[in-house]
Amino acid sequence: MPDLEFRVAGAEPVTGALTPIMRFPLEVSETTGVRVDTIALTCQIMLETRRRNYDEREQEALLDLFGERARWGDTLKTMVWTHASVMVPGFEGTTTVNVEIPCSLDVSVAAAKYFFALESGVVPLVFQFSGTVFLDVDGALQVERIPWSKEAQFRLPVATWKAMMDEHYPEGVWICLRRDVFDRLYRYKAHRGRPTWEQTFDDLLDAISETAQ
Repeated sequence: MPDLEFRVAGAEPVTGALTPIMRFPLEVSETTGVRVDTIALTCQIMLETRRRNYDEREQEALLDLFGERARWGDTLKTMVWTHASVMVPGFEGTTTVNVEIPCSLDVSVAAAKYFFALESGVVPLVFQFSGTVFLDVDGALQVERIPWSKEAQFRLPVATWKAMMDEHYPEGVWICLRRDVFDRLYRYKAHRGRPTWEQTFDDLLDAISETAQ
């Protein structure tokens, strides 16, 4: 029976991609000396939010996700970021494959909201693996399952994520709105004669600030 070990060797944006994609080189090792024919590998990637500290600005930006800082003992939990699948070609010993993750700057998505809130440091990730290992044993096909206990940790630099997003969306974010809400905003923008959405939102935020004073 094969025994697999996994190590995430790094992280880098995919250059030239039309949308943001983060590439994680993944080292896969078979430790018993068996030759692996193919692996149909599945990864569940988790954000281990408890395994880092947050400064005051980050705590404020994370208010929508986790609530007031006093409640974080209950609300700050490990989050699912995404899932990925990759086919690992045949190998003996150790091989490396790329796990490529499409990334979003839509701040209505919890994971994107979390990344956007961070100023610096790292994002603690854990890759949890499952899937099927195909072996050629004396000319006969043998199939084994990868146990869920197989995982690998990685600390993704926040700067790497921000640089990727700045390349695709310089100084921008995405907000998903209901169509009726967007229609009201669009009509407000048109009636006020504002040429950009930034000026439209500045008007609304200034009005709120004046009311609050």
